[in-house]
Amino acid sequence: MKALTRRRFLTYSGAAAAVAAAGGIGWKELADRTRTDPLPPGTGVLVVVTLYGGNDGLNTVVPAADAAYQSARPDLAYAEHEVLDIGEGLGLNPGMAGLKKQWDAGTLAVVRGVSYPQPDHSHFRSMDIWQTASPDHPLSTGWIGRWLDTDGRDPLKAISLEPVLPPLLAGATTAGAALPLSGLVLPKGPVGTAFSAMGGTSDGEPDLQAFAARAITDLHRTVDTLGPAVDSSHAAADPASGKQGGGARSMLATQLDVVARCVEMGAPSRVYSVSLGGFDTHADERGTQQRLLTEVDAAVSGFLTRMAGTDRGRHVVLMAYSEFGRRVAANANQGTDHGTAGPVLIAGAGVKGGFVGTQPSLTDLADGDLKPSTDFRDVYATLLAGVLGSDPAPVLGPGRSTLPLLST
Repeated sequence: MKALTRRRFLTYSGAAAAVAAAGGIGWKELADRTRTDPLPPGTGVLVVVTLYGGNDGLNTVVPAADAAYQSARPDLAYAEHEVLDIGEGLGLNPGMAGLKKQWDAGTLAVVRGVSYPQPDHSHFRSMDIWQTASPDHPLSTGWIGRWLDTDGRDPLKAISLEPVLPPLLAGATTAGAALPLSGLVLPKGPVGTAFSAMGGTSDGEPDLQAFAARAITDLHRTVDTLGPAVDSSHAAADPASGKQGGGARSMLATQLDVVARCVEMGAPSRVYSVSLGGFDTHADERGTQQRLLTEVDAAVSGFLTRMAGTDRGRHVVLMAYSEFGRRVAANANQGTDHGTAGPVLIAGAGVKGGFVGTQPSLTDLADGDLKPSTDFRDVYATLLAGVLGSDPAPVLGPGRSTLPLLST
């Protein structure tokens, strides 16, 4: 099997983005379709949250009552009184108070021990497997991209709010659209007023001038439709870095604000991709990961609360995943190294809350790693069938099972 390299991973992304760009897909097209062809009420929408870097699942859904956990991580382990109890000897990380409320409300499911056969410890190969849903051999199409291929080939059905279109949105004949948030920020003050005035047309003006004026008017109409969720003061650093500037708002929160706006306006998209990075915690993990999980918690729980208050939002299901978990034992740098299985979080008003899948043993290990108990493709099959209303077989191949994740 040819190893997946960073170059190949980015090549997939770049090829998909080029397809989207060649089709002229952008915020204006999304806003136009939102006005002329809104998504019918009651239609399921999937939001995919990617946590880049390999989030430590054992310090996310914490087996604090397990003596083997405490022994393997004497300085990294959380005590039972520190975590947010969710039963069965498990607790959410202390930074996840908002998601604990979702759990208590029955709208958060924790899928345990999720991975794939013969897990790979490489960030790029493992993320490629998760995004293409092909553990056996590399593919150049993502699982949502293949869904686009079979579901009308409409690029606006799946959009990424990340700087580069992720491979999961690249199909063989169709790619989703990458819509950078900066494209919705217009100048303010006197410059903005003057720019807006340029959108006016005059009788008898040359065709090219009239065309330019209409373009300016279209841009302002687009910002009026989808722009209020984006403000330059919210901008943060590259989401793949997991870092923010001083006083900057979380990029993940900003992305999810735009998703919420799109859903509420009836945008035609069925799938949204957002992300946060920084989870490669080989050293000084505890503080770093808790800070990141607090950021995830604020963004995701705020989004879910907002969605629960609208008719369209109640049909949104959110999935949060990472390319792998971490090893059971801590390393010498107060961190953890690349591992295998980890939890996947599924949330939304239509989710059947609770545990799904078996909690992996901390003593029956595979060379120091957790043994997976749930195949991630079964999570995907459940979302394809239950949220997107599609047959999983053309996307994932035959033989996949669905999981008891959805209440409707």
